[in-house]
Amino acid sequence: MARSYPLESIDLDFFDTAPVTYRIDVHLPVSPQRAWAELTRQHTLDWCRAIKSIEFVSPPPYGVGTKRKASLGPGFAGLSEHFFVWDENPDTGEYRNAFYAENASTPGLKRFGELTEISPADVGCHLVWSFALELSSSAKAVTAFSGPTAATVFKTVETDTIRHFATLSPQI
Repeated sequence: MARSYPLESIDLDFFDTAPVTYRIDVHLPVSPQRAWAELTRQHTLDWCRAIKSIEFVSPPPYGVGTKRKASLGPGFAGLSEHFFVWDENPDTGEYRNAFYAENASTPGLKRFGELTEISPADVGCHLVWSFALELSSSAKAVTAFSGPTAATVFKTVETDTIRHFATLSPQI
């Protein structure tokens, strides 16, 4: 990231209390283990048109304290991410992680986080992907993260994710 603007950390409550939230709630035709493997691999979300790159900068195994860098679509933002939740239970098929952005390349964000939850379903798995943010009081034009632009971006991420998982074999 060229210029970096620090953001405030969050906790899990922020996903319920944030001024702006988005939620993707879908069923995927793969096992929870397969979905988790795809969503936590190096260079994940390479199937999403709205995301240029995602790179874990911490070595595996990943867990609480893991760092990642994300570069969102053209003209949006770069983020430095810090995972503060990382729960894996392969026996039950329950998985969850959450991060907050420590820094962003775009001014105007005060707090930003993402929570990913995967659980078994009758067929495949259930993915709930929550995004929460708060703009700084001086932010006027952070349209990449709020308003109609963001709604379109999140819908694209949802559509691209459903399309990607439909092409995978159900198990790893």
